[in-house]
Amino acid sequence: MTFTDSKQRFSSRVADYVRYRPGYPAEALNLLRKECDLRSGHVIADIGSGTGFLSELFLKNGNRVYGIEPNEAMRHAGEEYLASYDSFVSIDAPAEATTLESGTVDFVTAGQAFHWFEPAAARREFQRILKPAGWVVVLYNDRQMDSAFANAYEELLVKFGTDYTRVRDSYPEKQTMEEFFVGGTVAQHSVPNAQILDWEGLAGRLRSSSYAPQEGQPNYAPMMAALEELFRANQENGQVRMEYATHVYFGRWPQSGS
Repeated sequence: MTFTDSKQRFSSRVADYVRYRPGYPAEALNLLRKECDLRSGHVIADIGSGTGFLSELFLKNGNRVYGIEPNEAMRHAGEEYLASYDSFVSIDAPAEATTLESGTVDFVTAGQAFHWFEPAAARREFQRILKPAGWVVVLYNDRQMDSAFANAYEELLVKFGTDYTRVRDSYPEKQTMEEFFVGGTVAQHSVPNAQILDWEGLAGRLRSSSYAPQEGQPNYAPMMAALEELFRANQENGQVRMEYATHVYFGRWPQSGS
């Protein structure tokens, strides 16, 4: 599903995104080492790299990472966040036209970004830049609905979000990925992830979402009031726990990049 303003939706939310969004668990690396033979020498093209959370996972693994990010504010935040890594290269480009040379990367990755891509054009581009039999890895942190707090938070998003259900319904599932990898193969595994959030953390986590009304918009004040009530009802020692499953899709075409 394509959103016409997708490249600008997060421009005014960067500070909250950097501080309050969940990262990706190290267990995801172990999964990719096992299933895709990921090694430190592999070159990564992280598409929609944003503020750099997924890029950092691979940089810590010793990989060279090209961060492809068309949103200026997000890209600059990622450059600042990853400034200590010499193996990170930031590129101003969209998923569908990365500017990378053909057949030069071992892995194309996307964290919490795949639903913003135009599928057919992105598929052509990924096949172009990948080495033969290279991998595409798509990760999503998916909030789990296994507590009263989690379900009430979901209800809050449905009630106050500007287009929450539209964005939520665009997140890829197994069928979506099978369609993207037509002619190839794709598998999916999940690993646990979580955030421990105080009040400011929970408020920032909500504000970082592209579908959350922003300060000055009509629904902002009632949304934050409802969130504070939700926090007070569910906090223990001033904190709440937000549970995720990090879904990892990994697939390839028989001769990627050829």
